[in-house]
Amino acid sequence: MVLDEIVKAQKRGEAKGITSICSAHPWVLKAAMQKGTPRDSESLRVLLIESTCNQVNQFGGYTSMTPKDFVAYVRGIAEENSFPFENVILGGDHLGPNVWQNEPADSAMQKSAVLMKDYVQAGFVKIHLDCSMRLGDDPQGALDVGVSAKRAAQLAKVAEDTFSLSQRERGRSEGAPRYVIGTEVPVPGGAHEHEEGVSVTKGKDARQTIEVTREAFYREGLQSAWERVTGVVVQPGVEFGDDFVLEYQPGKAKELSRFIEDQSMIYEAHSTDYQTCDALRNLVRDHFAILKVGPGLTFAFREAVFALAMMENELFPADERSNIISVLDDVMIHHPEHWKKYYRGNESEQAFKRKYSLSDRVRYYWPNPQIQSALEKLLHHLEQKPTPFSLLNQFTPLQYKRIRRGEIENAPKSILLGYVQEVLSEYQAAQS
Repeated sequence: MVLDEIVKAQKRGEAKGITSICSAHPWVLKAAMQKGTPRDSESLRVLLIESTCNQVNQFGGYTSMTPKDFVAYVRGIAEENSFPFENVILGGDHLGPNVWQNEPADSAMQKSAVLMKDYVQAGFVKIHLDCSMRLGDDPQGALDVGVSAKRAAQLAKVAEDTFSLSQRERGRSEGAPRYVIGTEVPVPGGAHEHEEGVSVTKGKDARQTIEVTREAFYREGLQSAWERVTGVVVQPGVEFGDDFVLEYQPGKAKELSRFIEDQSMIYEAHSTDYQTCDALRNLVRDHFAILKVGPGLTFAFREAVFALAMMENELFPADERSNIISVLDDVMIHHPEHWKKYYRGNESEQAFKRKYSLSDRVRYYWPNPQIQSALEKLLHHLEQKPTPFSLLNQFTPLQYKRIRRGEIENAPKSILLGYVQEVLSEYQAAQS
């Protein structure tokens, strides 16, 4: 199991890590499954692909996919790209009552148990237990860490029982769940306001999380499951928002980094989007070995689409163009539910953020039929003949160089994939 190997390598003092791709975008997954830049390893890669409880659950989530649907979806993309599905590790992120936190605890935890059962039955192996949120009838204020740990252990018990039953039915023993505990993470999808800094988790708080959760596991009779707790989520001091990125500063995380060296697990770092390659490399070196990225990948895809649209504007008459940039914005204006409460400011500031925010709320809109139609029209136009090198150099200089070196084709789909692969290559270079 790759996650086990990473833990062992880290404990030997090796800077090994893995990228956690937190995206259901088909172009992102396709880019990850295809050969990327020359910096990518030539050996057969293992991909860690994760979905969240909001994104995928028994009621469909915002992707309209159940866990079983998501597995079939990823499997289909793997088959289309000749990537061996057995080299995909599926992860469930923030599995717990977050979706139902306004309901009473009994109701929310019952639904969480079904969620966990469905994820494990579908074949998800990496399980992030997250019961940190206060539920509808919990006392006011932050949830007690003991209550959070107890609920996490209860869900781990569901996962273990579900896997044991599935194991007996299928007659095999591989693929037992690997757990990630802890919930001290940045705001999902990026911060809503500019921040000068974030508080790095203290070593004593990480210790408390581990000790209290271990005790809760043991009370549920989950001693063997505790041995498969691979990682703990902490805040290493990284964050991003609409227009800022807080880069990892190793000095501030020194105490936290040293603490985990005596533990049997590694750290998982959320919201590592837009970190430099050096920062990513430093994170892995400091035992933040699971690097989660999501909006940074779809932001790169959006950049590529906009670059292609600008080239289309130079090559086709106004009445023939896809106008995908304006189509995208029109759809977002008419369906503001995915961005309105996140993008503050006056009308012009919101208009800018709809296109260019690092939080990339655009990612929720790509499945829209109008946008898909415009994207297909854009690609069809630019597939008619090779784009002139002068335009490639003007609008996509990095991909222009790759085309000239013969690394990718002079084709719009190759350029789209190339943008995403450039981001993934930064992660690849940082973790080996």
